[in-house]
Order: sequence, then structure tokens, then C-alpha cells
Amino acid sequence: MQIAAQMRRMRAPHWLGFYALVIAGWGVLYATQLPPDLLAAAEVYGAEFWATLCIVEPGWAGAPQLFLMWSVMAGAMMAPTLVPTLATWEDLVAAGHAPGFSLLLGGYLLVWLGFAVLATAAQITLSGAGLLNPLGESTSRWLSAALLAGAGAYQFSTLKEACLSRCRRPLAFFMQHWAEGPWRMGLRLGALCLGCCWALMALGFVGGTMNLLWMGGAMVLMTLEKLPEIGRHLTRPLGWLLLAAAPVMLII
Repeated sequence: MQIAAQMRRMRAPHWLGFYALVIAGWGVLYATQLPPDLLAAAEVYGAEFWATLCIVEPGWAGAPQLFLMWSVMAGAMMAPTLVPTLATWEDLVAAGHAPGFSLLLGGYLLVWLGFAVLATAAQITLSGAGLLNPLGESTSRWLSAALLAGAGAYQFSTLKEACLSRCRRPLAFFMQHWAEGPWRMGLRLGALCLGCCWALMALGFVGGTMNLLWMGGAMVLMTLEKLPEIGRHLTRPLGWLLLAAAPVMLII
């Protein structure tokens, strides 16, 4: 009965808007992978712009375009990982009329927009040093190995564990911070999620920042890591896998 009620709540207009946001984000990312002639043939609005969204122009001239790409990618990948937390929020406010879904999600995504700024700066800097190709993929075995080793080591860090423990218990989080309101709680959730996922997101520089296969796989991994019964069996094995992949990267 409780599950059925929750499913009905997740068909509310704000949830439909959330789903539309995620689908639109992935649609934009998919459009950037299509050949320009196919986009033009389909009469996609702004076809030339979308086709070149993932191409980094020299220096900081391409920063706005690159920031837009990272923003869309962060939203498309990270918003789905928040679904269990948003469902918990819905359970808490179901008996009343407390607003805040949009504020909660907005605060969360604002933190990831900040990450998009940092990722944009990192990609431009690394590209300027000749360490990334125009698609945001590492051209240096040493950079790839360092990113893999760093992400692997971070899986065992106390900061990662602290952030994951909060993300895996959204009910306890809301009860602790309820008085702060949805906006501030959204910011806190975004910061916790960033603490969980930034190193895995940085691995986009290994496989290419516009590699849809990597993005989809990373989204699934980061979502599963936040689920208590699954994530606690995933975090450390994933860390060992990433650490093992680092030296392999140097010899292939």
C-alpha cells in the first residue's frame, strides 16, 4: 500500500518535470554524438551548434560552450542518482502541503554547476598543455594512470565514506537538517554528492568527456553506490579495480 502511494506521488507534475529534465539532458548529449549531416537532415534546431558542442576551441574562447556541455552532462548524470533521496523527501511531506521540491533540486544542481565551472577550467588547462584531444580524452598514459589511481585511492578515503554514509541515509539527513529549509538542504545534498562522485566524474578525461557509454556506466555506478544494500559491497571493489587499471594503462 505504501509503495503504491509512493508510485502515485511520483507521477505528480513536479516529478514529470524532473523526468523531462533528465531526458532532455541525455537527448542533448546524444545529439552531440550525431554526424553534422544527419543533424542537418533531421532539421534539428541549431544543428551546427549541437554538433560542435563537445569540441574544445583553443584557449578560453570555447569556455562558454564547454561549460554548457559540462552543465548538461552533470545534470543528466547526477540528477538520477538523487531519485531515492527525492522519494524520501516526498514521503516526509506527503501528509502536508510543504513546498520545496524545486528548491531542493535547484540547490543540489547549483553545486554541480559549480563543479562544471571547475571541470571547464581543468579541461581547458589540460587541453592547452596538450594532454587532452578536442573530445576531452586523455592523450597521456601518465595522466590516465594518475586519474585512475587517484579515483581508486579516493574510494577508500574517510571523506568518501562520510559523504556516502549521509547519501545512503536520506531520512536521517532530512530529520537532522529539516529546519534549514529545502534550499539549504539541497545545497548540502549537492555538496555530499560531489564528495561522493567528483573523482569518478573526473575519469571522463580518461574515456572522453562526451563518451556516452562511459557517462551511462558512470551514472549507474554512482547511483548504485548510494544504495545502502548494494553500495557497501561496491565501493571498495571498485576502488581496487581502478587501482589495478592504473598500471595497466601505462603498458598498453
